[in-house]
Amino acid sequence: MNVSQFLTRCFESRFGKNRFGKGTASAVPSGAAIDAALAAEGITPERILASRSGQSIVKFSLACLALVCSLAVGMFAQNGSMSPYQDEGDGVSAGGQWMQFQSTDKMSGAKKVRFELLANNYFKEDPDYKPRVELFCSNGKLTLSDFNPGVRLPPPNRPGFWGQPQLEVEVRVDDVHYYKGWNWVRDHFLSMDKGTARGLINAQVFNVALPTRSGREIAEFSPAGLNLDMVRQACDITPKKPSKD
Repeated sequence: MNVSQFLTRCFESRFGKNRFGKGTASAVPSGAAIDAALAAEGITPERILASRSGQSIVKFSLACLALVCSLAVGMFAQNGSMSPYQDEGDGVSAGGQWMQFQSTDKMSGAKKVRFELLANNYFKEDPDYKPRVELFCSNGKLTLSDFNPGVRLPPPNRPGFWGQPQLEVEVRVDDVHYYKGWNWVRDHFLSMDKGTARGLINAQVFNVALPTRSGREIAEFSPAGLNLDMVRQACDITPKKPSKD
C-alpha cells in the first residue's frame, strides 16, 4: 500500500466512503490530490519509510488527520455542508449561498426541510459562529422562520400582540427598511414574521440590526440566488416584497 492509498483509507475511516453523497465528483480525494497535498507539506514516501521511530509514526498520523480534515473542509465548501442536527442529512446547495437539509420525523413520518443562509460577517461576542437565518418546513408547509444571531440575546424589550416576549429589530430588505418585533425564544434566536421571510427569499440585500450584550450589531446577508422552486415545493411560500407597514 502506497502513501496515497493509506491516506485514502484514513479518509474513508474518518468520514465514510459515501460521506459526500450523490452529486459530488468523488466520494474520497483522489490519489493524485493526496500526493499533491503531501508534496506541498514536504511529506514523501521516502521520508516516512526512512523514519521508523514511534515519534515519527505519531507525527505522520497527525499529518494524515490534518490533511484529511483540510481536504474534507474544501470538498464540503464546494459540494455541501455537514448538518449540526441529529438525524438530518448533509446539506446540498439550494442556490447562491443557501443550503438545504432534509430529514424525516421518526414518529410522524413528516418530511422536513430546512433552508439555511449564513451571514457575511460575525458578531463581536463570537468570531467563530456566523449569524444565520433558517426556514423550517414540514410536509410542504412553512412552520418556522428564524434569525439566529450566534450570541446570547439581551432580554426582550417589548410584548407581542398576545403578550409574548419580543425583541425589536431593524430590518432592511433591498430598498425597504422597517422595524419589527420578533418573538424572543430562549435568549438564543428570534422567530421572524412570514412577511419578512417572503421578502428575504428573493432579495439581493438582507440586513438585521439588533441590540446585543456588546452593543448594537448588524448581521449582513447576501440571499440572492436561492432556488425559489425548491422553496415553493418544500415550504409552499412565494416571494413578496415587504412594505414598511
